[in-house]
Amino acid sequence: MFITLRRIIKSGWAGFRRNSGLSAAAIFITVLVISLATFLFLFRGASQAVIKNLEEKVDMYIYFNEELSSNDLLEIQDELSKISEIRNIEYVSRDEALKNFVLRHNDDEALMESLEELGKNPLLASLNVRAWEASQYAAISNFLANSSFNNLIAKIDYQEKKSVIGRLDSIIFNMSRIGIILGIILAAVAILVTFNTVRLTIYNSKEEIETMRLVGASNGFIRGPFIVQGIIVGFFSSLITLLIFGISLFFLSPSLKLLLQGFNMFHYFISNLAVIFSIQLASGVGLGLLSGWIAIRKYLRV
Repeated sequence: MFITLRRIIKSGWAGFRRNSGLSAAAIFITVLVISLATFLFLFRGASQAVIKNLEEKVDMYIYFNEELSSNDLLEIQDELSKISEIRNIEYVSRDEALKNFVLRHNDDEALMESLEELGKNPLLASLNVRAWEASQYAAISNFLANSSFNNLIAKIDYQEKKSVIGRLDSIIFNMSRIGIILGIILAAVAILVTFNTVRLTIYNSKEEIETMRLVGASNGFIRGPFIVQGIIVGFFSSLITLLIFGISLFFLSPSLKLLLQGFNMFHYFISNLAVIFSIQLASGVGLGLLSGWIAIRKYLRV
């Protein structure tokens, strides 16, 4: 058994070296296929990071009546913190709200003069709410509208931000759907291209296969070298693709960081290097092995 396996591996390696032109073409095609799989993985990571960044910028303020005491407001905060949809809730006092307002509008002299002439703090105490997902703000707003302390609420700015939250939710849904559609399309293209490349390699060795059959070689022995060639092509293609992406992302990462709102693609690539190489290896070797098995069976009737 081990002798047969050794012969198959040796024959597969010899065929890979002998058909150097076809092997190079197969590696080139497989690199493209593996690159698509790698791109999908990186796209998923980048899109999740961008979505998370956008979600962190979305919040909702609940403003309370002026006569409400800070102790009562803190009790309401404790009650709201038990809601599963709320990730974080922060109490903003009237004094803190005024301080933040002055810092934001300090350059607006007319506004600062109007505030000084007013002679009192016109801002209300509030609770700043952040949900886990953008789609959860509607449920939180409905809960507040039907809560026992609804009469203590002066204003909820959800309606003002509803369109922005809706657009963000739509972006999240569309990006997830695009990723799934791209994955299906690229998988189909990858199988088709790899299959035809392997079929061409097998067709080039048609006479050799017929000779092997005439001398009584088993189906497994005939398939073996082509499967080994597919594995070799997949392995070398994975190494080449890993190198291409590593070098490219090293130089492109600063520009991509600006485009992706601070997401460092190169660091993400390095931190997931083992996973990425596993995906590349599985894509390359798996496609080469599967395509070789199917092509030799269907087109050469082994």
